[in-house]
Amino acid sequence: MAPSSTTEVTAVAPLGSGARLSVIVITKNEQTHIRACLESVAFAHEIIVVDSGSTDETVEIARAMGAKVTVTSDWPGFGPQKNRALDQATGDWVLSIDADERVTPELAQLIQQEIAQPQGTAYRIARLSEFAGRWMRHSGWWPDRVLRLFKRGTARFNEAKVHESVQTTAPVLTLEGYFLHYPYASLEVFIDKINRYSSDAARQMQAKGKTTSLPAIAGHASWTFVRHYVVRRGFLDGPQGFILACMAASGSLFRYSKLWYYTRQKSD
Repeated sequence: MAPSSTTEVTAVAPLGSGARLSVIVITKNEQTHIRACLESVAFAHEIIVVDSGSTDETVEIARAMGAKVTVTSDWPGFGPQKNRALDQATGDWVLSIDADERVTPELAQLIQQEIAQPQGTAYRIARLSEFAGRWMRHSGWWPDRVLRLFKRGTARFNEAKVHESVQTTAPVLTLEGYFLHYPYASLEVFIDKINRYSSDAARQMQAKGKTTSLPAIAGHASWTFVRHYVVRRGFLDGPQGFILACMAASGSLFRYSKLWYYTRQKSD
C-alpha cells in the first residue's frame, strides 16, 4: 500500500566504516533539482555526476556540494551514459538516482542497514511520484519499483538510449522504503520530454527493423489511454489521472507516428 503521507527530505549522517557506497547521477540542465537530490544522498562515501553539457548552473552546484563531476561532449543515450558514471564508481555498492529523485531519511537508513548486512546483491526500490500537485498512487505510477541499488561488479545498465534498466544475473530483492520523484515541473516540460523520448524510442524501434501502420498507431495510442486510466485505475487519481493517461497516449501516438515517418523516409 502506498504511504499516506511523505516526509520532508533532510540530511542523513554519512556512512561509517565498512561497506562503501557510491551514488551515481547523470544530468543535463538540472539546476532546479540537483541540490536537493545530492543533499538527500549526502550519507554516501562518494557522489559521481556525469553531465552532458549543461548550460545552467548544474555543474557548479554539484561541484560545490562535493560531487565528482565529469562533463561529456556527446550524448550516447541513457544506458551508455549511466555506464560511464558506473565505471567511475569505487564503492563496494552503487546507488543510481535521477536528479529529479530524492532519498528519504527512512530509505537512507534502510540502505545503510542493508549494505552493512546484505541479504543479496541487487535491490528494487519503489518511487512515489508527484504530478500537478498530487502524489500519484495509481495510473501505473505506484509502486513503480526500479532496480537501483547493487553491489559493484555484479550489474550494469543495458545500452538502451531510453528506458534503460540495470541488468544482472543475480536474484533481485525488494528494499522497503521509497524515493520521492518529481518528474515534471510543468506540462510544457512533460510535452518536451515526450517529444524527445519518442524520437529516441522510434529510432530504436526502427534500428530493430520494426514497422507500423496507421491502424496500429491508433490502436497503440487508444490502448495506452485505456491501460493507464482504466486498467491501472488512473481514474482514482482525479483530474491528474485523466491528464496523465492522455499524456501517455500522446507519447504512444508520437512514438509510432515517428516510426512510420522514419520508415517512410528510409524507403523513399
